[in-house]
Amino acid sequence: MFTPSFSRLFTLCSALASVAVVSAAPHQRRAQVPTGPKFVVYTDSLVGPSVLPPLEQIKGFNVINLSFLLSDGPHDQVAAWANLDAGTRQQLHQQYNQAGVSLVVSVFGETELPVTKGLDPTQLAGQMAQFVLSHDVDGIDVDWEETTLVTDPTKSGVGEAWLATFTQTLRQTLPQGQFILSHAPLGPWFQPGFCPGGCYLTVDKTVGSLIDWYNIQFYNDDPSPGYNDCNSLITSAGGSALLEIPKNGPSLNKLVIGKPGTAADVTNGGFIDPATLATCVQQAVQAGWNAGVMAFQFPHADTTWITTVKGSSFQ
Repeated sequence: MFTPSFSRLFTLCSALASVAVVSAAPHQRRAQVPTGPKFVVYTDSLVGPSVLPPLEQIKGFNVINLSFLLSDGPHDQVAAWANLDAGTRQQLHQQYNQAGVSLVVSVFGETELPVTKGLDPTQLAGQMAQFVLSHDVDGIDVDWEETTLVTDPTKSGVGEAWLATFTQTLRQTLPQGQFILSHAPLGPWFQPGFCPGGCYLTVDKTVGSLIDWYNIQFYNDDPSPGYNDCNSLITSAGGSALLEIPKNGPSLNKLVIGKPGTAADVTNGGFIDPATLATCVQQAVQAGWNAGVMAFQFPHADTTWITTVKGSSFQ
């Protein structure tokens, strides 16, 4: 994700709390995992003392992704959430779950390149899974953006193998059906031949069954494929358009369309105005897709945005 420059808010206590590694035994707490289409909104920009976007301003979304948790602890919105007292977190968690909204913590973003940094995937996954268990959230979103690594022919498969181990370790502590585990790959990473090691086509074959859905970033890819219109987003983009991706393995109904709330939320194209995006979504629904839509980020993407994008496609 494009990460704006915000002051880092994590405290020593929250950082220390996040580094404890849990055992691989599944935890008994059962989080809220939405069924049916996923309507996901990221929040990285600070939104006030309540931390979470107000429910009345995100009606129509059913997942909030708080950004970002890094290897050294929580930052930005995740830090703001961690810094709330436990009672307040529990109360808010219950309130949002009762309203049908799941709370997820997103990790890495463009800020951290864990493989390049030489971080151990097993240890780091255990650390981050513990944060989920101890901070009243429903799961984890893996926003891993090591573009230079996965396109380097001398490091073919290195990133994919790291992600597979990381994902497998997360699932040991956050069992499927009890906790959310989503990934947020870049659109071109589903294009055959784009990465020497196969990028997310390889990840999907290896650990795709452990991943609940993909919040695909169909943006920041100008000039090609761009994803700036319905054709390149839905139909034809050299193998990475929505309806092309399942031809190479991934399930169509795990592919959530990710778009920026406004042009200000991206650095390199991909914005489609909500009304036009609604027509793209309608085309996909008519072709048999119903996975849902992701937006980066609140407050630019709010209930007005998602209501417009859904249109008559999702009732």
